[in-house]
Amino acid sequence: MDLLDSMKVYVLTVEKGSLSAAADVCGMSATMAGNHVRTTRRQHVTAFGEEYYARCKEILRLVAETDAQAQTMRLAPAGVLRVSAPVTFGTEALAPVLGDYLTRYPDVDVELDISDRVVDLMGDGFEAAIRVGQVPPDAALVARPLAPYRLMLCASPDYLARRGTPATPADLAGHDCLSFGAASLVQWRFERDHDVCRVPVDGRVKINNGQALRVAALQGLGIVLQPEILLASDVRAGRLVQLLPDYEAPSRPMHVVYLPDRYRAPKLRSFIDFILERFGATTS
Repeated sequence: MDLLDSMKVYVLTVEKGSLSAAADVCGMSATMAGNHVRTTRRQHVTAFGEEYYARCKEILRLVAETDAQAQTMRLAPAGVLRVSAPVTFGTEALAPVLGDYLTRYPDVDVELDISDRVVDLMGDGFEAAIRVGQVPPDAALVARPLAPYRLMLCASPDYLARRGTPATPADLAGHDCLSFGAASLVQWRFERDHDVCRVPVDGRVKINNGQALRVAALQGLGIVLQPEILLASDVRAGRLVQLLPDYEAPSRPMHVVYLPDRYRAPKLRSFIDFILERFGATTS
C-alpha cells in the first residue's frame, strides 16, 4: 500500500468522521479504505492520533505543493544555465545566437564559459558543454552529434597577387602557411574523390590562436587553414579568398554533452533542443 494514500485516507477519516465517508471521497470501498487505516469503526481520535493527523495533513500539503512546482518547472524553463564552449565556436557561432535562445526562454539566464579546456561537468558545475573532436566513451555523459567542425583554406587577395594561387595541395609546399602552434613539422590533410593527400607546410608565422591566425591572413602574411565559422564571413566580404575548393579540407566531429540525470530539467532540455536545431548534424 502507498504510504501517502494511507495518510490521505486517515486524514479524511478524521475530517469526515467515518471511514465509509472517507472511502466515498477516495473512490474506494470501505474494505479497501480499512486496509489503509486498519479500522472500520467510528472511533474517538486520541492525542497521538490528533498529532499524527496534523503531521499527515502537513506532509500531504507539502507533497501537493512540490508536485505543483515540479509541474510548473516541467512546463517553463527557468534558472541559470552554465555552458562551456571552445573559444572559436563559442565566440563565432554560439554567442551570436544566444539572443535568440534568451528571447525564446525569458526566464533562463546563461553563463557561457569560453575556453578550450575540457571541463568536468559535474565537478565544475556545468549543465552542458560543446566538445570538438572525438568524445571518449563515457557512461556518465550523453553526447549528441552536431554538424562537423569544418576547416577552410584561405588567403588574402594581396597575398595571392604577390605569391600566386595554389592549384593543388602539393603547391602549398612553396607558400608561407600560417601554422597553429609551434610544431616544427606541420602536415595539412586534403581529400578528393576518396584520395587523401598530406602536405608538409611551413611558414614564417606560427600562432597558437585561431583568431590571431585569421588576422595574420588578413594582413597578407600567408595561407591559413582554420574553422569555416571563423573565416566564412571574410570570404563572403572578399577580404579572404577560399583556396582549393574542389578538395575537402579536414573536419572534426562535434558534440554537445551533458549529464543524463540533469536532462530532466526544462532549462537544459530547452538548450539542447535549441543547439540541435541551430547546429545539429542535419543543418550542415
